Amino acid sequence: MSSIRSIAQSAVEAAIFSSGDAPATHTETRPSMGGHATITVVGGTRDLLSRAFALLDECEALWSRFIGSSDVSILNNAEGTPTVVAALTVRLIEEMKLGNILTNGDFDPTLLPALVSAGYSKSVVNRDRKCIIPASATAPGNLAGISVDGLSVTMPRGTTIDSGGVGKGLAADIVGQFIVDAGAWGALVEVSGDVVAVGLSPDRRGWCIGIENPLDPASHVDIVRLSSGAVVTSSQRKRRWTTAHGARHHLIDPRTGDSAVSDIQTVTVVAASGARAETLSKSGFLRNPDEYLAWLPTVGAAGLLIDANGACLTTENWKDYS
Repeated sequence: MSSIRSIAQSAVEAAIFSSGDAPATHTETRPSMGGHATITVVGGTRDLLSRAFALLDECEALWSRFIGSSDVSILNNAEGTPTVVAALTVRLIEEMKLGNILTNGDFDPTLLPALVSAGYSKSVVNRDRKCIIPASATAPGNLAGISVDGLSVTMPRGTTIDSGGVGKGLAADIVGQFIVDAGAWGALVEVSGDVVAVGLSPDRRGWCIGIENPLDPASHVDIVRLSSGAVVTSSQRKRRWTTAHGARHHLIDPRTGDSAVSDIQTVTVVAASGARAETLSKSGFLRNPDEYLAWLPTVGAAGLLIDANGACLTTENWKDYS
């Protein structure tokens, strides 16, 4: 958006809000990315809402490990062969690499073989969909060794990736930006618990986002007030299954190759983007809580941890959002 258009649009917005009229708001919820997505468009059309869901569907079609024709599935089975992918997939890989560096390896999207071995090989929403990886796949893989040349991606043989949570957060980022770039005043995009706010809320006072109590999902432990950015909650209480060796969940510890063992039940992170918040949240299940909460503000984020007793632990800057 040019500065001239931005100034003009601001003038129109001010005139409408001062008159007491609120801009048109459209909201819809649909199944998406292994759960549900809710998109709210402020100051846009219902057709724009439909286009936003179509973009979200495109992200899922490109990144799902349970869809054999997806870019991610094709890359995982390429056995080191260069593969041309969509620009959206290149962006996903870039976010994965950034998140891995930022968390000093806590976030590692190459642990797919360990996740499959632990028992998460089929989609939870469609049991007919199964993740297929080659016999050469190892965990961890060589994330740093993935090379990108334009739209051509080469992954080292044995390396596989899983879009997982970072895919949900990034998809919400992409869809939210698409909505405002298309002329809407604002958007709130929620993808299976990852919430991204862009632009204006219906009342221009920001968005209020409830943080679910994992011990009582019908209640909230806090309300986050956000003008822009993202709120992401990762939980070890969801995506769980039972094996001969006991209960397992989808949050894999890169140090052990097994489900992370932690008293922390949920980790909520507020950050500038959904992708960033997702990658930062994983460290909350792997690090000492005090260390983790002291570290988050140093990387531009705030956080809230809830342990098995329901106790809430927060970063010092959490009060800026609640």
